[in-house]
Amino acid sequence: MSAELATCLTTDLVAITRGRSFPAEALAGYLKRGTGWVPANMALTPFDLIAEDNPWGSAGDLRLLPDEATRIRLPNFGLSPLHLYFSDITELDGTPWECCPRTLLKRAVAQLQAETGLSVLSTFEHEFQILGANWPAAPAFSLAAMRHADPFGPDLMALMAEAGLEPEMFLPEYGQDQFEVTMRPADPLTAADRSIAMRLLVKELAAQRGWQASFAPKTAAEGVGNGVHIHLSLRDAEGNPAMRDESRPGALSEKAGQFCAGIVRHMPGLMALTAPSPISYLRLQPHHWSAAYACLGECNREAGLRICPIATLGGGDAAKQMNVEFRATDATANAYLALAGLIMAGLAGIREGLAQPPLVNKDPSEFPEAELNAMGVRRLPADLPAAMAAFEADAMLGAWLPKTLKNCLFSVKRKEMSLVEELDAEGLCARYKAIY
Repeated sequence: MSAELATCLTTDLVAITRGRSFPAEALAGYLKRGTGWVPANMALTPFDLIAEDNPWGSAGDLRLLPDEATRIRLPNFGLSPLHLYFSDITELDGTPWECCPRTLLKRAVAQLQAETGLSVLSTFEHEFQILGANWPAAPAFSLAAMRHADPFGPDLMALMAEAGLEPEMFLPEYGQDQFEVTMRPADPLTAADRSIAMRLLVKELAAQRGWQASFAPKTAAEGVGNGVHIHLSLRDAEGNPAMRDESRPGALSEKAGQFCAGIVRHMPGLMALTAPSPISYLRLQPHHWSAAYACLGECNREAGLRICPIATLGGGDAAKQMNVEFRATDATANAYLALAGLIMAGLAGIREGLAQPPLVNKDPSEFPEAELNAMGVRRLPADLPAAMAAFEADAMLGAWLPKTLKNCLFSVKRKEMSLVEELDAEGLCARYKAIY
């Protein structure tokens, strides 16, 4: 009989979740002391080559310290039980490592609360495609598309519930063999952990059936993109909804309007964190419902930041439902850094008392350029180098992200771009769909 293993997990700058395993019976010691890790692991590209000009080289040692509250144990999943812990990266003495993405999200949450008394509820919506199933074509959003995959959807929902991920919906999407999974909102750290856990469950469950689940932004150049939508809602110090004021444009409260203004202002630079791969920009095109413009829209899927609809049917509470959706991200982004960056941008908007942006309630590309300029609407970066330049030009983001981590991020992205620079769009899709 084989031993049951537990695994300490961490997710790096290219959104690959890595870790180390040990006998589960030894857990008590690992909860206190963690397990070994290497700084240069943060400099891995998606293609498992380390960026040579990273800040650490061969030097240094760290610890992966498992967070006991994140324990996931699925006893009947695959060849052996799945037994996972999300981990913080620390120095050898247990102090937080400055480049740990999970720790940076914790700090962003704490800073928002300390300065404003506000907290955030968040959740991640993921789109993905099943490859290799060879089902007959089925109409988008149809019951036939759902039934082709059966019992994948019910099995996934059951696994997610058992793992404590609070699943809400599993649905067929617009693309061929494309599906979307949603989960209930939670505090930001839990939401990011759940986002990563859900992807792991989807990919392993698909692999058990001989399929591949790909979250890549594009799996075919002319195909539908797979996005990640990050939902954000503000709560006051007592935990009450703080997002809605029906007397204001879009029914956003003053603080919510300032928070959104911060995100919109810093959105071009945020793209280096939220759309951080060359293939991201095949998806982020006008007319693709993927958010190609830095603007705020009400129920507008072409806006980078969208005020989500409120359903009062059946007595729904409008204040509790009120949230915004950041649409310009994908699964090549580190969930912790993407969400932390959004919170810090929103905090900057509140701190500076920024005016709420005008509501853009149709496709921004349909406006004359002069009108877009008057509204302050900008086209988001069209490629990764432009996003990196926007990040470098953004003083707030530059001050927030530790210099060492920023240097590592840029070295990783330069290396990643060099490894795919000769590929055309189809080549990019083939390379990334195999990894994500």
